[in-house]
Amino acid sequence: MKILKAMLGVTAAAAVSLLAYSASAQTYPERTITMVVPFAAGGPTDTVARLIAESMSKDLGQQIVVENVGGAGGTLGAGRVADADPDGYTILLHHIGMATSATLYRKLAYDTLNAFEYVGLVTDVPMTIVARKDFEPADLKGLIDYVKANKDKVTVANAGIGAASHLCGMMFMSAIQTPLTTVPYKGTGPAMTDLLGGQVDIMCDQTTNTTKQIKGGTIKAYAVTSPARLDVFKDIPTAVEAGLPGFEVGIWHGIYTPKGTPAEINERLSKSLQVALKDPNVAARFAELGTAPSSDADATPAALKAKLESEIARWKPVIEAAGEYAD
Repeated sequence: MKILKAMLGVTAAAAVSLLAYSASAQTYPERTITMVVPFAAGGPTDTVARLIAESMSKDLGQQIVVENVGGAGGTLGAGRVADADPDGYTILLHHIGMATSATLYRKLAYDTLNAFEYVGLVTDVPMTIVARKDFEPADLKGLIDYVKANKDKVTVANAGIGAASHLCGMMFMSAIQTPLTTVPYKGTGPAMTDLLGGQVDIMCDQTTNTTKQIKGGTIKAYAVTSPARLDVFKDIPTAVEAGLPGFEVGIWHGIYTPKGTPAEINERLSKSLQVALKDPNVAARFAELGTAPSSDADATPAALKAKLESEIARWKPVIEAAGEYAD
């Protein structure tokens, strides 16, 4: 009898909890939402997050505060959200590193595919292959020939293992079948500072981080990694045009919530994301940064889940072939 009562008590508690979540989902949101960005403030992913958070705040009627939780290639911030209450008040905006960390880190504190719910895709940012402004090669073909002939001398900067610049640089070395000396930094800012100062030779990074410097002529641009040339850089060829067949890399960004967050809340966030992506200010700022908002079809839970699954499968062999792990 005591066991039966205990079981009934647990069942009742679960039912009450479910009803409470259901009620809260209907009135969501009622207070400030924290958007965790697993990288430093001022970086390219942070820039995307703050634009989206501001616009979504207007639609939701509650402020979304961006909190930067950097470290361990974005896994600290992701882990923070995985452990948060599944009530919709702690959300995650992460980039392609959400997929690559599943292989880069052999001992993750969370199960990438099963520790989160999905809200939607935000944007797919192209990459640029750039170098210090006085680097000798004049075009991408010349760059490839040069680094192959001087592989022990050329240095490739990145913002740390798991960062977009690290992933793109790794794919570049794989594409040209030439290992180079990589120089990891603690963030995009320090990496760009040393590229500007000539302490390192080349870098592969998001347009959200390189557009200003390319336009200002303080770094040299060789190619963009998008399928077509960008409106913001019409004179810069795609990597495919310039001599790297199949070299297309986009640093996609998505929004996640902790596992168990009610579907109604995820759908509300997804609808708000779709509204934000139609905001003229967001579209204009994205265009200035060389990217574009995701479509309504992509800004959905199903689309983000499918993207994450396919990208984990895509990057796994690349990372394993390189033999570079973060732990």
